[in-house]
Amino acid sequence: MATTTLIVPGLHGSEPEHWQSWWQQQDPQSLRVHQQDWHNADLLCWSQRVEAAIHAAYPQKVWLVAHSFGCLATIHAALKNPSLIAGVFLVAPADPDRFGIDHQLLSEMLPFPSLLIASANDPYLSLNKAMTWAQIWGSQTINLGLVGHINVASGFGAWPQGVRLFDYFKSQFSEQEIEDYWRLSA
Repeated sequence: MATTTLIVPGLHGSEPEHWQSWWQQQDPQSLRVHQQDWHNADLLCWSQRVEAAIHAAYPQKVWLVAHSFGCLATIHAALKNPSLIAGVFLVAPADPDRFGIDHQLLSEMLPFPSLLIASANDPYLSLNKAMTWAQIWGSQTINLGLVGHINVASGFGAWPQGVRLFDYFKSQFSEQEIEDYWRLSA
């Protein structure tokens, strides 16, 4: 099964030094989801852009690599299109409460593989809330410790360890297991 990787940045996009930008340079087949307004966190508008990118990749399934508010848009869009998703890699999700987002829009078990990477001192989502969301979504979790928001400001540039985590995460699921995930959700 052929797959595509979609990079989904958070607020303000991911600057050239950000790990998402570096990853995209390492994998020229990956695609970045572009938002119309990088400075206005609007879940419905952002998730429509993610959804359009998911559909544009069809017939390939997509691996979504999201950061911060991009994680929320990714979850919202992916829940509408589970059969098109290979899996989601969620890094330092934003707190929906900071943006007044109704939890019902995001509160479903994900019917595809998911890994949530969290930090013990992320200023945008407490570790307790990250673990609660991971439980709701049925996501595997990794706590990187006291590393901030896992962005350039907290010392994460290229982040080759993250690439290895992502590659390991993808390798855990055979083509058949990914197909079974979405069949069970149908």
